[in-house]
Amino acid sequence: MTPTAADASLAIGFRVKSGYAIAIVIGGRAKAPAAVARHIVELSDPDVASTKQPYHSGVGEAEEDQREIARRVKIVTRVAAKSVAALLDSCDVPASRIRAALVVGSVIDPASVGNPHIRAHANEGRLFRTVLEDALTAHRVKSSVVVEKQLAAAARRQLACSEAEIKRTLAGFGKILGSPWRTEEKAAATAGWMALHPEP
Repeated sequence: MTPTAADASLAIGFRVKSGYAIAIVIGGRAKAPAAVARHIVELSDPDVASTKQPYHSGVGEAEEDQREIARRVKIVTRVAAKSVAALLDSCDVPASRIRAALVVGSVIDPASVGNPHIRAHANEGRLFRTVLEDALTAHRVKSSVVVEKQLAAAARRQLACSEAEIKRTLAGFGKILGSPWRTEEKAAATAGWMALHPEP
């Protein structure tokens, strides 16, 4: 996965989900990006099912036991750190040459949500986003966050490309990386491409 001497960096775009993230590694330069790899980054422990939704006690129910939540969050933090370290190690370039961008569903403050079940989802969204950010920061990888609903407009503006040009490039990435190539993968790839061309 080593880039050529002409490459400025690698970038990783993440689509953060509940308990994991889809990561697309993009190389080259913003005007000539290249799809490099696709990964699933575990942010929860597959052997501890409750860590996938640590703020839930069951379907449609919020967890009220703060000690249990703290136990799950500790596991999530440990798994995220291990997963990110493995991902960055696979890139074969110094972390200082890697940028990252995270696509998330929302950045709402959970404290502003009245419904306990919806608040649990908001807490989980914030948790998985922040443990991923913290794990990247620990390796000195700079990252940014964009809400998925704002991604298309942000990409057009930042990349100075039309929607059609972006779609063509993403389709090319999909041919290289193969299936699955769903909305989530496209979002992660878009974010990775944008990270090659950071805001001034």
